[in-house]
Amino acid sequence: MSDGAPHSVSAADFALVARAAAGDQRAIGPLYDRYGAVLYAVAYRIVGQAADAEEVVADAFAQAWRDAPRFDAGRGSVAGWLTMIARSRALDLVRARTRRDRITASAAADRPEHSPAMGDFRPDPAGALEHAERRREVRQALASLSAPQREAIELAYFEGLSQSEIAERLQEPLGTVKTRVRLGMQKLRECLRPFYFERGQ
Repeated sequence: MSDGAPHSVSAADFALVARAAAGDQRAIGPLYDRYGAVLYAVAYRIVGQAADAEEVVADAFAQAWRDAPRFDAGRGSVAGWLTMIARSRALDLVRARTRRDRITASAAADRPEHSPAMGDFRPDPAGALEHAERRREVRQALASLSAPQREAIELAYFEGLSQSEIAERLQEPLGTVKTRVRLGMQKLRECLRPFYFERGQ
């Protein structure tokens, strides 16, 4: 490799981050293709499970997309920045897993005669109304997505296509599709958080 090659890679990386900062969704795809395997290795060493490592990588690139406008080239390389994000997300996941396991163990200890995953079924008179309200909230959240994000999510969750199959159908890089699905799902979660995730807190 020539002396100029690392500089060329760095310049190309900086250009991709600048494009992402300007709102170009396609810019994250090439970064994923270039560094996805490296970030997966970092995540796997921390979380120890393939599915969790894949989730960490997807989350890391979603965060990179969000944080691109704040990236400072003077503080280091894009590769180092992405690795730091992935490491942080992996540690967050491990901490969350520990908390979840502790809560599950506590629930099982409090009610040993019941499985924590199964409750006694009781008909809910308000269930139909709540279900209709949830459907309305989900439709509104889907409508808030960009057309490419909505299309990728509909193909994944309504048609059951894998991300590789979506990439093939849309003739898009796999990294672009993965980023699009992750960003869309994150936006859905943010839109639906008050409805689904904050009750009872």
